[in-house]
Amino acid sequence: MARVKIVKPDVVDDPEVQGIFDWVTQMEGAVPNHFFVEMNFPEYFKAKLGSTKVLWEMGELSMSEIQHVGILVSQANGCSYCTAAFCTLMHHGLGTEESYVSQLLSEGRASVTDVRLLAILDFALKVNVDPRSIEDSDIQALHAAGLGDKGVVQLIHVVSDFGSYNRLNLALDTDYDYRDLWRPDPG
Repeated sequence: MARVKIVKPDVVDDPEVQGIFDWVTQMEGAVPNHFFVEMNFPEYFKAKLGSTKVLWEMGELSMSEIQHVGILVSQANGCSYCTAAFCTLMHHGLGTEESYVSQLLSEGRASVTDVRLLAILDFALKVNVDPRSIEDSDIQALHAAGLGDKGVVQLIHVVSDFGSYNRLNLALDTDYDYRDLWRPDPG
């Protein structure tokens, strides 16, 4: 059970919040508990989701690349809630085959064959574990894969953004409300 209230308003009269709820319903099929936990601090909820929207829509990374990063970073951080959220976004919101998402979840980067995506995932996972371990060669690998400096900066922020969602949901034990298929430890 979540360690803070799950704030499910009967009526949403804030157009900015309603816009966020509409978007997440389109991408995930419903508004998940994470968003209702965030409503305990609505001012930051709007700013945080606005920042996430910029990261997801205005950089060099595709939405699919971002969701791959979200799944593997969340899995590495032990956040089954966020892992399932990004699996749902990839499957429901982006129309990716369920079998591919399941394979990514079970095999990780070993299931990926695209060279650009592998470079992105390798870098993201390294930044997630130890950002001080990044070397010039890591940046050069991203450049060779087609990312410019904007994409490199975007990717680091994406990893950080996912990490913050992971920490929030882990610390507050957000009530799991996704399909058990995406949960590494059903039950």
